[in-house]
Amino acid sequence: MRNNEQGFTYPLTLAVLILFLLLFSFRVEQLLTERKLAHETSLILQEEYYFHSSVKKVEEIIQSGGVIPSRGTFTYLNGNIVFQADIPIGAIQKINFTLRMDTGETLVGRGFFDTSSKIMIKWVEMN
Repeated sequence: MRNNEQGFTYPLTLAVLILFLLLFSFRVEQLLTERKLAHETSLILQEEYYFHSSVKKVEEIIQSGGVIPSRGTFTYLNGNIVFQADIPIGAIQKINFTLRMDTGETLVGRGFFDTSSKIMIKWVEMN
């Protein structure tokens, strides 16, 4: 029976192996792409959290009746935010937030605070 195969098993095995490797390589590429996307998403969410937390801290300073310092820093686990408050114009005070991540990325945002209602009324990201 072995003598009647006449080279049929080798090409069949090779074709199945090549098909398996092609499918496997597509799945590996998809896995790597998903991992990169998940990492970038977590960084973006962390940056948004740092900005949100800093805005809330500034709002707490305003609501407690304190005066916002002209410069300050909020330190977080993977970065820090430096804020700089401008002189209020009427009831509106502009505060610039600069986020520096430990990865080297720098983001800038600007918040406009209403000192009479003691809340943020507008947020602008400058990138």
